[in-house]
Amino acid sequence: MLLTDEGLKNREEWENKGYILPKFDRQKVAEKTKAEPRWIHFGAGNIFRAFQANICQRLLDEGICDKGLIVAEGYDYEIVEKYNRPHDDLSILVTLRADGTVEKKVIGSIVESCILDENDQAEMDRLKEIFRAPSLQMVSFTITEKGYKTKEYMTKVTRLLLERYDNGKLPITFVSMDNCSHNGDKLKAAVVDIAEHFVKYGICGRDFVEYINDPEFVTFPLSMIDKITPRPDDKIADILASDGLEGGEPIITTKNTYVAPFVNAEETEYLVIEDLFANGRMPLEKGGVIFTDRESVDKTEKMKVCTCLNPLHTALAIFGCLLGYNKIHDEMQDATLRKLVTFLGKKEGMKVVVDPKVISPDEFLDTVLEKRLSNPFMPDTPQRIACDTSQKIPIRFGETIKAYRSSSELDTDDLVLIPTVLAGYLRYLDGVDDEGAEFTQSPDPMLDELKEMSREDVLKRTDVFGVDLSEDSLASKVMAIYKKMCGKGNVRKALDNYVDTVLA
Repeated sequence: MLLTDEGLKNREEWENKGYILPKFDRQKVAEKTKAEPRWIHFGAGNIFRAFQANICQRLLDEGICDKGLIVAEGYDYEIVEKYNRPHDDLSILVTLRADGTVEKKVIGSIVESCILDENDQAEMDRLKEIFRAPSLQMVSFTITEKGYKTKEYMTKVTRLLLERYDNGKLPITFVSMDNCSHNGDKLKAAVVDIAEHFVKYGICGRDFVEYINDPEFVTFPLSMIDKITPRPDDKIADILASDGLEGGEPIITTKNTYVAPFVNAEETEYLVIEDLFANGRMPLEKGGVIFTDRESVDKTEKMKVCTCLNPLHTALAIFGCLLGYNKIHDEMQDATLRKLVTFLGKKEGMKVVVDPKVISPDEFLDTVLEKRLSNPFMPDTPQRIACDTSQKIPIRFGETIKAYRSSSELDTDDLVLIPTVLAGYLRYLDGVDDEGAEFTQSPDPMLDELKEMSREDVLKRTDVFGVDLSEDSLASKVMAIYKKMCGKGNVRKALDNYVDTVLA
């Protein structure tokens, strides 16, 4: 079994092994997409293949749309060179359900892959052609929050937008689908900043900046995305190999990206987008996307990022590394850790959540606790989630602290579990687990700097915690808990103690 257009011609063999195959004529879709592209996505990683590509596949399977997806990779070209093109842009989505069943689906909605490499004239010519197309409606991104801060990447994207402007001031919508706060605003700020540099150095006139800032022509809606997509797992590769799939082994690129012809993911997913499109849009709501107003998107994002998922993930990541866990679902079998994240969400976080109406916070949190984090078939790791923790804490915990401080009915003196997690982060920076053994901390741009600082000085970093912890008793409380966590076996003892305090 080869994952190529030629290999899929033997449909019966694939279907007999339980694979769901595309129901549309892929060649016709590719031809129509090339002639009149509607959607190009930057970031050819796992979340894109598991989520956005599957949304488009649903629309194609049901005959709702006749155009597919074009993907462009601007950071790690090996993804396209070693995965996309050898497999004719096909992918296998392996959905790992909490009941133990596995769904295997061949995704064929990606019909073209491009490389955002200005040293390759042919690649750039094709991208310019796509951006000049009046039919293009949406340019979406999953390039991580760091991507928007990378001037080289955003310069290349902005040059493509300039190409569209020069071809008749055509309207377009840029949609960040990255898991970060106010993602559309971050994307717009990055593009405008580059455009201002273009003006400064005479590459274009100020009217290009005005075009970007005019919502009649260019929009940057907010979005909230949620789907856990771990790195490709060797056990999944073994399952596919036992079916007869050839060449399905995961690879690690020279830029340390984990890719494979398959992607493994959970079944739960949410994508909420501000309905603000300058050139029309595909009916993505028929594929599961929720369209709403800006305020509701903001509320869903805060609900998820500040309370119902991301803080719980970070807590499990920190203590998973300290307590020697290698799987998130194993941590949820630890009574203390399960209580920690349950009451972190339900007792401390939920008090400041504003109901976005489009998704119920209580139902969302219950699904996270009972179905998602505890799914024994999801190979997600605390080590993966611990990446870039210093960049995550300001939003995941700092915003809740701000909400407590601004409330007339709440008091940060009542917080126990948030200070415990922050103390756990200080302990994590020590690089020594609860058994006294050194462990390798996950990549983080501020890790080396913070490790060298005294823990008291780390607590003064508003860029790490999002707030000045010394404005009330939080800094002293966090430091006191940290000291109790020092020494062999004391992380566990402190956790048990503070979790019990909340339950008392």
